[in-house]
Amino acid sequence: MIENDWDMILEEEFKKDYFLKIKEFVEDEYKRKTIYPPKEEVFNAFKLCPLNEVKVLILGQDPYHEKGQAHGLAFSTPEGNPIPRSLKNIFKEIKEEYNYPIPESGCLESWAKQGVFLLNTVLTVEEGNANSHSKCGWQTFTDNVIKILNQQKNPIVFLLWGKQAEFKKEFITNPNHLILTSSHPSPFSARKGFFGCNHFKLANEFLKENNLEEIDWRIRNKQEKLI
Repeated sequence: MIENDWDMILEEEFKKDYFLKIKEFVEDEYKRKTIYPPKEEVFNAFKLCPLNEVKVLILGQDPYHEKGQAHGLAFSTPEGNPIPRSLKNIFKEIKEEYNYPIPESGCLESWAKQGVFLLNTVLTVEEGNANSHSKCGWQTFTDNVIKILNQQKNPIVFLLWGKQAEFKKEFITNPNHLILTSSHPSPFSARKGFFGCNHFKLANEFLKENNLEEIDWRIRNKQEKLI
């Protein structure tokens, strides 16, 4: 149980044959291998950001595959861990847009609690084996989640970084929403369009135009103090 409005929205999805196969596969993987994120954190993006509070979607790929890095939120990593390179580039872009200092924490829970839905297209991964669960059915599930977001009347900003994320544009047809695309923030492609994209300011401008509270892109620790 996610324990918010996602439960009701996804109730039928969780009963579909393809999802039951995902569940069977993933449960077996957790029994036999080291899988990330921890089982209880797989749906953290949903738990921390109820559907009726989603204002921004940031779409990642599959979870970090090294120990302690993944906790169910795209691009995020728990406090106390080194900041992954793609997230460092996200912070660099925010610094250019807002002149905020580069934070010492890579935990993005404070964003999620403001309505930033940090969704990976694949929700689990085997330790040390990137994309190992990419063909088990997760992408069907997350595609359907994006379709649900598309159906919402409240305006949502979709931040799609990189070619894989851009493929999801076909599911976003509602004129109430804003789609922003760029290259991926990874070290291999950030300079091909991510740096200078101005997406964080553009997202907030769109929210403000639609009478929605803007996102504070500064990173807060669990004590809610600004870093």
